[in-house]
Amino acid sequence: MNNTLTIEDIKKLIPHRYPFLLVDRVLDVQLDAADGAHISAIKNVTINEEFFNGHFPGHPIMPGVLTLEAMAQAAGLLGMSILAAQGQPLSMYYFAGSDRVRFKRPIVPGDQVRLEARFLNGRRGIWKFDCRALVDGAVVCSAEILCAQRDAETA
Repeated sequence: MNNTLTIEDIKKLIPHRYPFLLVDRVLDVQLDAADGAHISAIKNVTINEEFFNGHFPGHPIMPGVLTLEAMAQAAGLLGMSILAAQGQPLSMYYFAGSDRVRFKRPIVPGDQVRLEARFLNGRRGIWKFDCRALVDGAVVCSAEILCAQRDAETA
């Protein structure tokens, strides 16, 4: 498997589209790492993002829920990559929950957010990932993300 994914590769794996596709590129996917399967991706944040029109005028900040969504999309891409490597059919991944969410500092226009997700475990269709968002090497958000796996036909 190629360890990087372009935007076109990403669009083949998850259904999100503008303005809600929040992963621009996957830098690395490791499925057989000794410390667990993990992914590293990026989200380029520009002033052209629609949400900056109202969040907040004169002081643009990326909404925290969108940071969580970006981390969940990276986790979903990791889950889809794991299934593809196992030869299983593609599924839908729904953001099912988050635990231990911490916001350290705001994300602003011009930031390049590095999204990291590590697979922790999966039980009965619920997969858990340890996720982080970083800007310039500093953690800006961290969370455990839960994704619910559903067959694409029944989703």
